Amino acid sequence: MTTTGLPPSLIPTLPGRDYTDPENFRREQERIFERMWFCAARCDEFAKPGAFRTVQIGRESVMITRNRSGGLRAFLNICRHRGAKLCVEESGEVRRNFQCPYHAWTYDLDGKLIAAPNLTKMPDIDRTTYGLVNVHLKEWLGYVWLCLADEPPSFEDTVLREVVDRLGDSESLDRYEVDTLTLGRRITYDVRANWKLIVENFMECYHCATIHPELTEVLPEFADGYAAQYYVGHGAEFAEEAKGFTVDGSEGFGRLPGIADDQDRRYYAITIKPQVFVNMVPDHVIIHRMFPLAADRTVVECDWLYSKEVVERGRDVSRSVELFHRVNQQDFDACERCQPAMDSRAYREGGVLVPSEHHIGEFHKWVVERTADSR
Repeated sequence: MTTTGLPPSLIPTLPGRDYTDPENFRREQERIFERMWFCAARCDEFAKPGAFRTVQIGRESVMITRNRSGGLRAFLNICRHRGAKLCVEESGEVRRNFQCPYHAWTYDLDGKLIAAPNLTKMPDIDRTTYGLVNVHLKEWLGYVWLCLADEPPSFEDTVLREVVDRLGDSESLDRYEVDTLTLGRRITYDVRANWKLIVENFMECYHCATIHPELTEVLPEFADGYAAQYYVGHGAEFAEEAKGFTVDGSEGFGRLPGIADDQDRRYYAITIKPQVFVNMVPDHVIIHRMFPLAADRTVVECDWLYSKEVVERGRDVSRSVELFHRVNQQDFDACERCQPAMDSRAYREGGVLVPSEHHIGEFHKWVVERTADSR
């Protein structure tokens, strides 16, 4: 099959090699993930000074911690002496400092070099200059957002712009008061598929009637093959018989106090490029964060966030978690079925997008522009 000379109802996808070629993935790491704002962790994972977590952003390991003053800091997870990885654990807690396990160079919670063997005999070493390399950090929606670029892009013109483009304003998301919500459940998925396949899947609902029976029971318009998963700025309405956004349509929890009447009994979704999905329903919010690790491997952390009262009282969140957990499994299984075919000669020039998927072409254009050699 060739994608040249297509009928007007079809437009081409990216070629298959864009999902498998290690050099293409390296360009995406360098020019997308290492230059844009990246949602890395929840702020409340750092309950007290010395709590830390390491995350992979592009080709860099980054360490996030809370300093003695209570502020969040992020650094490249690399000792300035000989380049050893400073923290080898994914998460943990230190009392006062970080010490390299190789030569014992030691840094405080603000990244300053404070000790090393024979350091007093090297008075010409500036302890700030040879401290850890800082990473730009912002807090939003109760998450830590990082940017590896020397000069990060405007947060307002990139991240917040995605919200406005989808919902028409930022206030519609503000009403959910996501930064006040509490983590009720986290599930981590190790997906053997390229990150772009996951984004493309989330952006369309042509597949919903085929693989999402539970979701379409609650959101019947998704069964029409309409591009609802992408165009849900209007809010997909719950089925009349559905009492809540749960796997069996049973009642959920009381709606979050800040949302407006016209947001009740509706599902909204936002794609924040390059690696975040935000899903909003009246009583909870679901946030996906992708960590692309290889051309054919993406780890996805999915958080279910509820009001503090729901979590602290030990309310049963299993039915609401199960609905989107099944959606995730169904989506990721589909992506994993596609990944091997990206190397097939049948997909050498790529596939095609039907009219309800044409908006994915804009995402493809964005990726190509970001990774072009002229950048």
